[in-house]
Amino acid sequence: MTKLRLAIVGAGPAGIYAADIILKAERKFDVSIDLFEQLPAPYGLVRYGVAPDHPRIKGIVTALRGVLDRGDIRLFGNVRFGEDITLEDLKNHYHAVIFSTGAIRDTDLDIEGIDANGSYGAADFVSWFDGHPDVPREWPLDAESIAVIGNGNVALDVARMLAKHADDLLPTEIPANVHEGLAGSPVTDVHVFGRRGPAQVKFTPLELRELGEMRDVDTVVYDEDFDYDEASKAAIASNKQVMVIDRILQSWRKRSSVNNEGGDASRRLHLHFWAKPIEVKKDVDGRVSAFVYERTRPDGEGGVVGTGEMRELEVQALYRAVGYFGSPLPGVPFDTRHGVIPNHEGQVLRNDSNERVPGVYATGWIKRGPVGLIGHTKSDAMETVRHIINDQGSWWQPADPSEAAIVELLATRGVKWTDLEGWHRLDEHEIALGADQERARVKVVPRDEMVRVSRGG
Repeated sequence: MTKLRLAIVGAGPAGIYAADIILKAERKFDVSIDLFEQLPAPYGLVRYGVAPDHPRIKGIVTALRGVLDRGDIRLFGNVRFGEDITLEDLKNHYHAVIFSTGAIRDTDLDIEGIDANGSYGAADFVSWFDGHPDVPREWPLDAESIAVIGNGNVALDVARMLAKHADDLLPTEIPANVHEGLAGSPVTDVHVFGRRGPAQVKFTPLELRELGEMRDVDTVVYDEDFDYDEASKAAIASNKQVMVIDRILQSWRKRSSVNNEGGDASRRLHLHFWAKPIEVKKDVDGRVSAFVYERTRPDGEGGVVGTGEMRELEVQALYRAVGYFGSPLPGVPFDTRHGVIPNHEGQVLRNDSNERVPGVYATGWIKRGPVGLIGHTKSDAMETVRHIINDQGSWWQPADPSEAAIVELLATRGVKWTDLEGWHRLDEHEIALGADQERARVKVVPRDEMVRVSRGG
């Protein structure tokens, strides 16, 4: 019976779901899968890209853990593609590879002054408050008034983490250094800006509702933003999610604290719509001093046009949450415009052509861009897996496809990889740290400590 030795690079939901799907698929060959992850722990953005006060993520982690704990997938954590292993290594030891490395960089925002001190990418901030091992332990939180640009779930996560009182995050798995940093923040006002109107936002009702549930934080909206055109009215009438979002926003309009500087709360979170970013102003020291935006209006076709009315808001920090962007991988084609690996339904294509690259596949955000939720990741992986199964005749012909070969290679190179048993050790260690403080867990942040605990040190 033919045996497929498959490598998957990236142990987030996309990679784990792809492994699960191909193992469960009807096929005429045996499958052996090795899952490589650059971090010492699995789960990707589920662990390092979602705010810690989202407990529903635990359900996703439970499902992913169930796949790994079956024991039919080998995990190699703390292995960097392009450094510890290369594409040539994979060709020598596997018949095919799936890249599921996601998108973790911030999309650029091309406006004047975006490079000011105090201007940050949301992805970097998320990595910090989620305890990513490869970012600095400290984050500058010295602004009283902050602008957040974007109208998706990440923008709301960033705004909520900035506005929420640090002690209210203690029941979560927030790292100690993050709690300490947030506790010292002098913030009083967080302003979220979106180019379009309330009926065209990209966030979900759950994320929006959470803004109104924060202790000692007033949520402020403005009447001028709710003069709906016919397209907005139609969206509210025909789309249940938009209808719920409108209902939440309308309830906030009725509160006594809206359309002014808030009620009795010590902090305020403002939602501004119909606002196109124009400029980030700097002070004499090159720091963020103000955010300039243009009021927009609907163009009747689902988009917006500028009104020419410019507004300026004094702020001391700004976060752009306008999307994630993929990173190139050594030896793998990359579309620099869209931040993805060029592909047809997961089959990787050579740059600037429709010619397939044999044995190389992609799934998840590195395949289709940073859109969609976990459910989309599953269907996305199914499409890629179907091609792998049907492409049996064009797989690589590895020189040594034995399961021992890659272990020997990593050992020879001195790579301190972590495995599934090691992840269980780290998981139990973090939970034990949390138990001492009556918390769900306390994340271990430094990479070397994660590796030490995982490897039984």
